[in-house]
Amino acid sequence: MMELVFEWDPEKERDNVREHGVDFKMAERAFYDYNRMERHDDDSSDDEERWQTMGLYEDVLFVVYTERGDSIRIISARIAEPFERRIYYGDGETHGWQRVNP
Repeated sequence: MMELVFEWDPEKERDNVREHGVDFKMAERAFYDYNRMERHDDDSSDDEERWQTMGLYEDVLFVVYTERGDSIRIISARIAEPFERRIYYGDGETHGWQRVNP
């Protein structure tokens, strides 16, 4: 398996921990979930293309990220909402989410 490289803004991470209780080191783990799902973030920034992923690490995590060169730049992370957990576990419409490893 190829090693993934992550980066983030430390100040943004501090704000994220305060707001959502999830640090970005924990968010990295979502990318190693074989059942991970992702979709394009249609409401993304005008400056860069963003993606959303959901992966399991202690709980289902919802992570917004972008790719910068060979790095995955984490923008935000939180525990998935109940309706998002249902999508992850296959109990509802996918709303554009797709398994990374079908």
